Amino acid sequence: MNLPATPSATPPSDPRKRRIGWIVALLAALLIAGLVARTLYIRSQEHAAAQAPPKPAPPLELAAADTLVATTQDFNRTLSVTGGLKAYNSAVLRAKVGAELKSLSVREGDTVKAGQVIGQLDTLEVDLRVQQAEQNAASARAQLDIARRALDNNRALMEQGFISPTGLENSVSNDSAARATLRAAVAAVDLARKSRADTQLIAPLSGLVSQRLVQPGERVAVDARLVEIVDLSRIELEAAVTPEDVGGVAIGQTARLTIDGLEAPVSARVVRINPSTQAGTRAVMVYLSLEPHPSLRQGLFATGSIDLEHRRVLAVPTSAVRVDQAQPYVLAVVGDHIEQRKVTLGARGDLRLDGRVEPAVELTRGVDEGAVLLRGSAGAVRDGTKVRVSAGSAGASAAATPGASAAR
Repeated sequence: MNLPATPSATPPSDPRKRRIGWIVALLAALLIAGLVARTLYIRSQEHAAAQAPPKPAPPLELAAADTLVATTQDFNRTLSVTGGLKAYNSAVLRAKVGAELKSLSVREGDTVKAGQVIGQLDTLEVDLRVQQAEQNAASARAQLDIARRALDNNRALMEQGFISPTGLENSVSNDSAARATLRAAVAAVDLARKSRADTQLIAPLSGLVSQRLVQPGERVAVDARLVEIVDLSRIELEAAVTPEDVGGVAIGQTARLTIDGLEAPVSARVVRINPSTQAGTRAVMVYLSLEPHPSLRQGLFATGSIDLEHRRVLAVPTSAVRVDQAQPYVLAVVGDHIEQRKVTLGARGDLRLDGRVEPAVELTRGVDEGAVLLRGSAGAVRDGTKVRVSAGSAGASAAATPGASAAR
C-alpha cells in the first residue's frame, strides 16, 4: 500500500529576516569600533598633555598688608612674664576660740571697714571660764589674807621670843606662795576675759569679702578660717623669672600687661625682687605693682612684658619669622618671586608699626636692611613662588630691585 509523502518539518528560511540579522550585526560592529576609536583618542590626548610642558601658575597677588620692609629702628627689648594677680593687702579672719558661730553678717563681695564687727561666736563656755577664773582668784586672795595675818602674828611672837626664826621663815614662804597664786589667778581671769572679747569677729582691714568659709550654727575650732578680706586698692603681679633672665630686671622698670577680661593693656612697674629662689624650679619671683583699675580682681591671670632696654637694631615682627623648619627663616620678595632666607635671631622685644605695638625679634644674620619680607598674614608660601606686588604695597619699589634683599 502506498502512503502519501510527508512534508518537511523545517520551513524554508525567510530572506527578510536574514537581512535584519546582518544589519544588527553591522551596527554592533560599528558601535564597538567607535568606542575603541574614542578610547584611543582620549589616551592619545592624555599622553600629549603629559608630554606638554606645564602651564605656568598665575603669580600670587600680594596686598600692602602682606609685606614689610626690614629697617633699623627703635627696638624695645622686653622680657615676657606671666602670673596671677594678688592683692597687696589681704587677711584671713580666724577663730581665736573654739565655739559655735552664732552670726556672720557679711558675704562675698560685701565691703567692710577695719574694726567693724561682722560676726559673733557663742559666749556660754567662755563666760563659764571667766566665772571659774574669777572664783579661783577670789580663793587665792582669801588664802593670801590668811597667810598675811599668820605672818604678822608670827613676827610679833618672835619679837616676844615665843617662836624661833625658823617658824617665821615658814610664814614668809607661805605668804610669798599665796601672793604668787593670786597673781596667777588674776592672770587667768584676764585671759578668760580676753577669750570672751575674742568671740566678737572684727574685720582686720578695710576691703571686700572674697570668701565666706563658715555658716551660722557650725562649731569652729581654734584658728579655723572664717572670712577672707582683700584690699583691691593695690594689686600686684607675681611673676616667676628664670635665673638667666632675672639679671636684666631692675626695680623701677615699666611693663605692659594683658589681663583676662580687660581689652586695654594695663601699665605696671617692678617694685620688688625676691632675694631667694623658689624650691624646685629655682625661679625668682618678681613683683609688679599695677596701676589702679576698677576691673582688677585677685586671681586674674596676666601676661605681658617688662621693658629691659631701648636700642636701634634690625628687627621684624615675630609673625614674619617662620619656625616650621629646623632653623628659623623668612620669605623675601626678590623681583617677581619668593626666596627663603635662613636667619639668626637675637633679642625679643616690641616694635611700633603702623601705630601699633607688635611683638618683634632682632635679626642678627640672614637679611640686610631694605629687604622686603612677607608677613605672617600672607600664609604658607613656597620657595620660588611667583608673586606680583601691588603698587600700593609698602615694599613695591624695594621688591622691584633684586639687590635690595641680598642675604648677608
